[in-house]
Amino acid sequence: MLQKPKGTYDIYGDKALTYLYFRKIAKALMDKYNAKFIETPIFESSELFHRGVGETTDIVSKETYDFKDRGDRNLTLRPEGTAGIVRCFIENKLYVENLPLKTWYLGPMFRYERPQAGRYREFYQFGVEAFGSNDPMMDAEIIGMACNLFKILGLKGVSVNINTLGDKESRENYRKALLDYFKPYLNDLCEDCQRRYEKNPLRILDCKVDSSNEIMKDAPKILDYLNEESKKHFDKVKEYLDAMNIDYKVNPNIVRGLDYYTHTVFEVQADIKGFGAQSTLAAGGRYDHLVEFIGGPSVPGVGFALGLERLFLALDAEKIDIREVVCPDVYIFSAGENQKTNVLALANDLRMAGFNTEVDYDSKNFKSNFKRADKVMAKYIIIIGEEEVNTKILTVKNNETKEEYKVELDKLIEFLDEKIGDEDED
Repeated sequence: MLQKPKGTYDIYGDKALTYLYFRKIAKALMDKYNAKFIETPIFESSELFHRGVGETTDIVSKETYDFKDRGDRNLTLRPEGTAGIVRCFIENKLYVENLPLKTWYLGPMFRYERPQAGRYREFYQFGVEAFGSNDPMMDAEIIGMACNLFKILGLKGVSVNINTLGDKESRENYRKALLDYFKPYLNDLCEDCQRRYEKNPLRILDCKVDSSNEIMKDAPKILDYLNEESKKHFDKVKEYLDAMNIDYKVNPNIVRGLDYYTHTVFEVQADIKGFGAQSTLAAGGRYDHLVEFIGGPSVPGVGFALGLERLFLALDAEKIDIREVVCPDVYIFSAGENQKTNVLALANDLRMAGFNTEVDYDSKNFKSNFKRADKVMAKYIIIIGEEEVNTKILTVKNNETKEEYKVELDKLIEFLDEKIGDEDED
């Protein structure tokens, strides 16, 4: 029997209902922020991710799905969303529109890593990218978006950790300090960190292998190497977060695992009993030079992303059910094989009038149809027989109260509008 590839999963049943409801909630929130939806290709030029995400990252060096197509082009399944959104922003000249521009996306990403709870090789990511403002107010608003999304979903056990990487000058000063500090300890670091030492020593702080190494405790902190401009930016971010009543903690150990971040970086973590070590729900920050680095104009950006799989684990841990079960408004079946044409015609009219409608396809007996109407949780049942066709008067049954109504065919939509509309208001 053919099976799905390792590290992937099927979306169906309750999981599909949860996914669809999240998408509905996310879109409604993004509309309130005037953020525009963007969808980019699932695969792109490998060069985009090598340049945008960074050659020294584990994502590019170890985890990307790279392949050649029949035209001998080097392509990569997208491992994250930001680089593709930036490419779209540049290629379609979205920077000539009114800036700032806030965008959001939702879709599958791919990384070759060891599957575990909340971590898959194909995973779904929701993200926001905002372009055109280097004001710290935008940093705070992006953090607020993530917090408000979790609040709407009902999560209570979350905390916000923020840090700053400063501007180019601050980062360069910090880089030199890290090189000086780690040089005597090179042999005590893992092989990956020994390579990172030359290319990007900030990555050593983000290493999963060496995170518990004693030498990490005394490593220099970026906050000690900020210039005045970077300090002012970070202080303003904190001021705006305070204004929105967002609780946060300054955590100098947050450096994020991607090359393109500058200034503010943040993580929203789940403080939920039994949730496990992989506690980060959302993460992001500012990237003022990424657009220019990929080949566009000098346009600042800031954003965040979250993985749906880990979010759903957090919701389960807090026993929050966000499924939106959509039940048929009407279930129609016939009193005989020769009435199936009328069943289908009526169902089509009702669907086009806006009613969720299910029908019996197999001419089952009355008992089986009533059972199926209960199973799909239909609100109303309509039976079409020869008498109903001749008189054009239908018997409509409320499947919950079992009350029956005689309704003229040409007044059926008006009747259902009134009945189902009243129920929805209740």
